[in-house]
Amino acid sequence: MNKLPNTEALVSEIQTWIQCESPTHYVEGITAMAHLAAERARGLGLRVELTPLGDNVGPMVYATTRVPGDTTPGILIIGHLDTVHPVGTLSDNPCRIEDDRLYGPGSYDMKAGIVLALAGMTGLTDHARGTRLPIDFLMVPDEETGSHASRPHIEHLAKQAKYALVCEPARPNGGKCVTARKGTGMLRLGVKGRPAHAGMAHEKGRSAIREMAHQVLALEGMTDYERGVTVSVGTIAGGTVTNTVPGYCRCVVDFRVPDMGAAQDVLRRMRELCAVTPDVELDIDVQLNRPPMEKTAASGALLELAQGYATQAGFPLEDAPMTGGGSDANFTSALGVPTLDGLGADGDGAHTLHEYIQISTLEMRAKFWHLLLRDLA
Repeated sequence: MNKLPNTEALVSEIQTWIQCESPTHYVEGITAMAHLAAERARGLGLRVELTPLGDNVGPMVYATTRVPGDTTPGILIIGHLDTVHPVGTLSDNPCRIEDDRLYGPGSYDMKAGIVLALAGMTGLTDHARGTRLPIDFLMVPDEETGSHASRPHIEHLAKQAKYALVCEPARPNGGKCVTARKGTGMLRLGVKGRPAHAGMAHEKGRSAIREMAHQVLALEGMTDYERGVTVSVGTIAGGTVTNTVPGYCRCVVDFRVPDMGAAQDVLRRMRELCAVTPDVELDIDVQLNRPPMEKTAASGALLELAQGYATQAGFPLEDAPMTGGGSDANFTSALGVPTLDGLGADGDGAHTLHEYIQISTLEMRAKFWHLLLRDLA
């Protein structure tokens, strides 16, 4: 086996990536991250393309062992270059080492995960090129906000993939991987009432806020913990001034569903919402952004294979319970591609100011990626 990067080298590279702040909408930072990733991939002998996705989102990086024109179904690896942390977060959560922990914004979710997958490709370029399973590595700039610009590219590559491996971080407290995720959706609900003077003509008004209160209770009532469905009214705004019956109110609702049956049920119920107050109109815009990632026999078989290589690398790879968070694995799984997610770094604190990765596990994780990719390719 070609010599993989040691812990010191992995830590150094991850530190460089952490220092490059890359919140989703900071195009300059995403672009810098894209060039870091592209340079690393080229150093492994991969063919690399940077694709612009629009003025308000950074470029996407595609690195592959394929020769041009090769359409053989292969291994699709997916990672994301963006983080949820605004520029300046490094001042509150500086990149630093404390005991066995490397701290910094985006360390765990998921810059270390991409570094580990790239490290695992060390020495595989010649092995994979021209074989039955080429490797495609897609690094997207907008996962944290829903992958709206990158989703068509993810699905295009997924349609020619035999397996999909996703670099999201391993689950905390044991480093488990993920084979099932809830689907995620969003409802934007607007209520149009009738404004009126709150003192002199109150009876002529139709309060949009009052109506929204009815709708909020109906929506929150769709939560069914036993079934695994959650509905959460996340933001709400309405009215103009205190002495006017509010003529408009709006809210944004997050919902999570464990399977497509539950998804269709929630979508139907939301689309069938009706106003309780006479002379009031509802404007309903609801979409399922990420379909559920449901565990299949094929993904279970892929997990068993991966578990063998994890054991060889020195750690147990267990399967986590279904998680409520979505990822780009939802898209590949929904297209029928056997998918493993949560194959990134061990650590904790995603989306927080105490985000970190566990340094002592990095070499094992890199070796795991190498063994798995070498076998599949």
